[in-house]
Amino acid sequence: MDDASPTAVFDLAEARAILERTPAALAAMLGGLPRSWTTARDGPGTWSPHEVMAHLINGDETDWIPRAAVVLSGDSTAVFPPFDREGFFAEARALTLDALLERFSGVRSESLQTLDRWQLSPRELDLSARHPEFGAVTLRQLLATWVAHDLGHVVQIARTMARRYQADVGPWRAYLGVVR
Repeated sequence: MDDASPTAVFDLAEARAILERTPAALAAMLGGLPRSWTTARDGPGTWSPHEVMAHLINGDETDWIPRAAVVLSGDSTAVFPPFDREGFFAEARALTLDALLERFSGVRSESLQTLDRWQLSPRELDLSARHPEFGAVTLRQLLATWVAHDLGHVVQIARTMARRYQADVGPWRAYLGVVR
């Protein structure tokens, strides 16, 4: 099977490698930038890089590991607690982006330490619980979603930042899908 195939099999070590790198990647991308870059939005109803960081922190603190613990309880009828996608936004407004980046690094480290302590087996990755909207989901699916979620927000941040120069790129806009 080709490693780049969209049907590649979930590998916990590979997933963990992405999750571990997300804080450093975002710190390198966003750390020390002027607020004009980190508070920019892509349009109405979209999130700035600052808000995305608040969301990522909230996810690590209240979503991914807590939901994984529900799955690991072994009760396939257990329902995940609700997740407030904007749950940390109000508190985060009072913090600098650099403070959020530092906090994200700390909470992600704690999340990965918990994940490592569990020493998950293939059997445990196949355990399930109930998502309030989707129904039965496995731990494998939850962890794969965590990775895709991180990568999706990296893309979102890059796209939001690139679009600040949408008008400034002039005729090159035709070749820059990221600004369209």
